[in-house]
Amino acid sequence: MTTTTPATDLDALRGILGSVVAPWVAELDLQLQQARLGEVVLALPVTPKHVHGGGVLCGQSMMAAADTAMILAVCTHLGGFQPMTTVQLQTSFLRPIPGTAGTAKVVARVLRMGRKLAFGEIEILDPRGELAAHATTTYALV
Repeated sequence: MTTTTPATDLDALRGILGSVVAPWVAELDLQLQQARLGEVVLALPVTPKHVHGGGVLCGQSMMAAADTAMILAVCTHLGGFQPMTTVQLQTSFLRPIPGTAGTAKVVARVLRMGRKLAFGEIEILDPRGELAAHATTTYALV
């Protein structure tokens, strides 16, 4: 039997996802799939509005998904949402995700949780499970 804590309760995290992101980020239609302390997994639908002229998922959509996933991963440590701001988001794009891919997987992990700063990494995987983008990030907790 799997138990959840308030910090990893999927419904609570979905509530945070639905209430704190900007409206255009909500249009990514990110789907929370898993959560545990310090880690969340989201599905990023690959839809035509997020595919650029080259026929692949655009980097802006991947970076917004990565940033959003890390907010939720930090929330698992905090037991809920508290104001935070992105200080740094460094992203490397390793392979394209075709516009016909269906979904990409976004895995965010907290590497270190301090009193004022949180550090993390995010992997974005294509449908075959291959690493398409890797990001590191720092958040200031307000």
